[in-house]
Amino acid sequence: MAPLSLTIHGNCPTTNARATSLFLGASENRNCVQLPIFMPVGTQGTMKGLTAEQVKSTGCRLMLSNTYHLGLRPGPELLEKAGGLHKFMGWDRSLLTDSGGFQMVSLLHLAHISEQGVNFRSPHDGSELLLTPEKSIGLQNSIGADIMMQLDDVVSSTTTGPRVEEAMHRSIRWLDRCIAAHKRTEEQNLFAIIQGGLDLDLRSQCIKEMVKRDTPGVAIGGLSGGEDKNQFWKVVKHCCDELQRVQPHKPRYLMGVGYALDLVVCVALGVDMFDCVFPTRTARFGMALTAHGQINLNSTKFSTDMHPIAANCPCTTCAKYTRAYLHTIAKEPLCCHLLSVHNITYQLELMKSARQAIIDGTFPHFVQQFVANLHPKGCPSWAADALNSVGITIPNVAKVVPKDFGHIPKAS
Repeated sequence: MAPLSLTIHGNCPTTNARATSLFLGASENRNCVQLPIFMPVGTQGTMKGLTAEQVKSTGCRLMLSNTYHLGLRPGPELLEKAGGLHKFMGWDRSLLTDSGGFQMVSLLHLAHISEQGVNFRSPHDGSELLLTPEKSIGLQNSIGADIMMQLDDVVSSTTTGPRVEEAMHRSIRWLDRCIAAHKRTEEQNLFAIIQGGLDLDLRSQCIKEMVKRDTPGVAIGGLSGGEDKNQFWKVVKHCCDELQRVQPHKPRYLMGVGYALDLVVCVALGVDMFDCVFPTRTARFGMALTAHGQINLNSTKFSTDMHPIAANCPCTTCAKYTRAYLHTIAKEPLCCHLLSVHNITYQLELMKSARQAIIDGTFPHFVQQFVANLHPKGCPSWAADALNSVGITIPNVAKVVPKDFGHIPKAS
């Protein structure tokens, strides 16, 4: 049996949204992942302060880890000795590993990029690591993730000029090297990554070439890096439209996107999979995600509030703890852990609700109600325009973008 298969259960007749099931793993231990899905990020095989069982309690069936960081610590030798990352971290569900390409942007001051690969200086001890397509795939084969990403040449989404085209063409060449280096094709699924910056013609060129390689799935990379939101959604829609035309039965993954509004809009545009550090990173600052926006549990207005974060939330945090208690411990590590459980659950439940609405044929109404709850003073115009492009009218549009829109707190 192939290590990945996709079953389509329903397509929204108005938008490009679809409800599917992704089957991963060997036939005797097949894991079904329902799409659309949000994947929480456990960079080194863990989400800070959470056990694998706590992550499972959120309903998570597919989480992301990072090849670059796992390659440095614990390293491939120990992972192979442990039997792969699943066994090493005690996780019996699915894993996806990023290739390490994103660190070309996030650790640019520590990296030198050439046709051979990326030469990094370790942020831990200063030692050098040459990450080539072959090395990235070798590390990911050792990690043993169900889905692994090609090493791509990543540039900031705000970059313009010839460097963007260079990175796109290099990503295609590096995909060929990744495919040649992949030794566990019956167990692990290699995804291509579409690059091309904000240039739609470059994106089309990249899609044409990547589709020829017929990888099990395709990702849209190089976004969510500070670009204008109007450019962001147009690139996402363009890529989804092209992929739907030429490769409709493969999963589509939008990398590094995790704000609730972005998730719902991009599901409407045709995306199946998302990941982001946002829900766990914002938890470190005492912030909880709800259908009506973020709430800051550091605020004294919650000091005597005996309600859970969200009344209908199925997470263990909302089942046991009040806002008043979380306010009291807001500066303690325990609060971060409890809010991480809640925030991950919120993201997963949001995608679960979107999926059910697609199946029920009520997705446009679901989106309108979601936007009205999240932005009662008016939907950001970029989101309204994006939704309108796929047939959903948002009646209440804000004249200005809310000040806190799109803000990710920096790691402490």
